Amino acid sequence: MTSLDKPTTDQDATDGPQGAHDSKAVTEAALFEAFGGVRGLVETVLPGLLFVTIYTINKDLHLSAIAALGVSLLLVAVRLIRRDTVKHAFSGVFGVAFGVVFAMMTGNAKDFYLPGMLYTLGLGIAYIATTLAGVPLIGLILGPVFKENLSWRTRNPGRKKAYAKASWAWGLILLGKCAILFPLYWWADTTQLGWVLVTLKVPPFLLAVYLTWVFLAKAPPPIDVFAEMEAEERAEKERKAAAAAQAAQPQPHRGEA
Repeated sequence: MTSLDKPTTDQDATDGPQGAHDSKAVTEAALFEAFGGVRGLVETVLPGLLFVTIYTINKDLHLSAIAALGVSLLLVAVRLIRRDTVKHAFSGVFGVAFGVVFAMMTGNAKDFYLPGMLYTLGLGIAYIATTLAGVPLIGLILGPVFKENLSWRTRNPGRKKAYAKASWAWGLILLGKCAILFPLYWWADTTQLGWVLVTLKVPPFLLAVYLTWVFLAKAPPPIDVFAEMEAEERAEKERKAAAAAQAAQPQPHRGEA
């Protein structure tokens, strides 16, 4: 049974350099899986970068929008061909598609960015609101990745505290990003807004992921609820097998010595 298979205390999580290294490695791997790693970043940045580059050169909204949507679909196709996880690529397609539709409907190229900006604002508010409600959003996102589901809410208070800190970090970073972008939406032109938005795609995200890693690496290890359920199932099977074996044994007749 590994450190992920059972509840541990704060002391257990930090005893010895090997335990600390394992905790950080597990946290890093889970974050990499949850947020898509380098490839996920590329899939997030590339459509918007292509849109603003083409629009900067020729001011053609239709060509810029079609190119952004086309590269998003291409990224999904590549993942499907390679049979990789497509959730990050699909989320990028939906985001670009909403932007394209909105910009085409209004005829304003800046509106290509508006759905994504509104999503960022809503997500930032959600991180803060769920943390204040005692159910930090980052814990809901990462709980299944760490195989702990919601066990951190009642059985692992140190981990819940780490999730709360991480959710505050995500919320404040995203709201800070919105504080920069929304004034630019009203006052700047499309190319200025686009280049600032592309520039702000990666650094705030990396900062939020890094802070999440810092908080969780110092927290108690997750409780692997799946391993617990499997252990309970094995124990139940063993009890049934023992009961069946006992019932199959011949019973002595009455009166026998």
